[in-house]
Amino acid sequence: MLETLFVGILLAVLYAEAFGLMPGGIIVPAYFAMTLDRPLRAVATLGVSFLALAVYRLLSRYFILFGKRRFLLMIVLGGVLTQAWTLVYPHVFSAPLELRVIGWIIPGLLANNLERQKLLPTLASLATVSILTYFVVKLMEVL
Repeated sequence: MLETLFVGILLAVLYAEAFGLMPGGIIVPAYFAMTLDRPLRAVATLGVSFLALAVYRLLSRYFILFGKRRFLLMIVLGGVLTQAWTLVYPHVFSAPLELRVIGWIIPGLLANNLERQKLLPTLASLATVSILTYFVVKLMEVL
């Protein structure tokens, strides 16, 4: 686990320096890489991130939200929506599914980057760095 976090952070920093795009945040690809064998967790996390982004865009019509305010609001929205999902989803699905969100901060970090960089560059960067992290860690385990 620790090596995945370290490799993920290292690759995210190198990717950001090389291409000028953040892969959803420095730590986000590492957590996605740790859950690539459970893709429904990534789906749930993306869903909460998109919902946090939608709520932010709604609130930004009425409030001045940029810089630190935007970042903090995204983190708080990600955490609140993650907690809400944790409370609601057992009542929605009768069978236990792996539709749990990855952490409380990850959706907010991802939503913040989705707002700053837009959808396609952020998701493409996230997928690239997460998959690369996954395979580098698997290669390290073999060696």
